[in-house]
Amino acid sequence: MNNVKVLVLAGYGTNCQRETAHAATLAGADEVVVAHFSELVAGDVRLGGFQFLIFPGGFLDGDDLGAAQAAALRWRYAKTVSGTPLVEELQRFFDGGGLILGICNGFQLLVKLGMLPGTGTGTLERQVSLSHNDSARFEDRWVHLRANPKSPCVFTAGLEALYLPVRHGEGKLVPKDDATLQALEDQDLVALRYVDRKTGQPTMTYPANPNGSPGGIAGLTDPSGRILGLMPHPEAYNHLTNHPGWTRGEKAPLGVTLLANGIAALRARK
Repeated sequence: MNNVKVLVLAGYGTNCQRETAHAATLAGADEVVVAHFSELVAGDVRLGGFQFLIFPGGFLDGDDLGAAQAAALRWRYAKTVSGTPLVEELQRFFDGGGLILGICNGFQLLVKLGMLPGTGTGTLERQVSLSHNDSARFEDRWVHLRANPKSPCVFTAGLEALYLPVRHGEGKLVPKDDATLQALEDQDLVALRYVDRKTGQPTMTYPANPNGSPGGIAGLTDPSGRILGLMPHPEAYNHLTNHPGWTRGEKAPLGVTLLANGIAALRARK
């Protein structure tokens, strides 16, 4: 059985790294390390020492220039002390079989960096973005989600319905064109959707869809299924008592299950 080491990468403005590390521990990781982006640049931490990389939520650089935009530029142009472009180390980590999870601000970073949806013809080609919610306000609520059973995503494998909190101001998926949106559908890269509580069907109705994402898109994967980006916060539902209706006996699969699925996939490798 393979050991799984998880790196939770903090940055200039993230605020969910400790909660995310706790969730990774609950999910069964053998070791969880929280490190700052600057430690990668300095060479104090190397991606090659881990199998699972998580970009947690928060407000990188205060969301100046747009959510995670400044951070995406930093990743593109930063170099380690040895002179290696940091983005090349990220690509090498992924090409070597690593798993990547981006939560909220981490999802915003992955799409603006071009890691998701990963169907372009160029390296790290940006194809979608995440922009301001249709409500023009910060949304802090719990939402009903449905996983796509046809998706190659290892994180959502075997899951059907989820109930997780969102807390974001820029969560609306914006594809560069209609063809890009259609490609997401055709390749089953939409891993999670906002759904109506009663019907279980994808919805554009507010507040069940908190941001106006087309088709109720709440999370994307890449063709390999080894990257997942989602706006809801799975790490924030790490115990049954986190559920807003737990005193009434209401429950749903823990958000930690997403992380546990990723760790299980890594352990199962030969």
